[in-house]
Amino acid sequence: MVQLPRISDERGSLAFGEAERHIPFPVRRVFWTYGIRDGNQRGDHAHRTCRMVLFPIGGSFDIEVDDGCSKVVLHMDDPSLGVYIPPLVWCRLTRFTPDAACISLASEEYRSEDYIHDYEEFKALVIEH
Repeated sequence: MVQLPRISDERGSLAFGEAERHIPFPVRRVFWTYGIRDGNQRGDHAHRTCRMVLFPIGGSFDIEVDDGCSKVVLHMDDPSLGVYIPPLVWCRLTRFTPDAACISLASEEYRSEDYIHDYEEFKALVIEH
């Protein structure tokens, strides 16, 4: 988990993060998902080399994190608390509330060959490492 500093007062809250200080890598790409319809999921893949941190910036969702040996499901609803996803970790986002939004900070620019979409291929790569 990545806990960002948070400043709160009567006006509301502000969370912030700095690359290589609060985020454990230089950020090369930022993207966000939102407007996910009921019952749909996002993610459902792993990366070969890319590292990511995901934060819920609105609403909530669940994230299943699977390292090939064990799985954990985390409920994401605090915008100052993100989950770090290293390479070769399968991740699936589900149970989005209607107002859910997720921002993703990535260590690499988009490269389709970095994605592993087949779970059996993922498990075989985990065993190799």
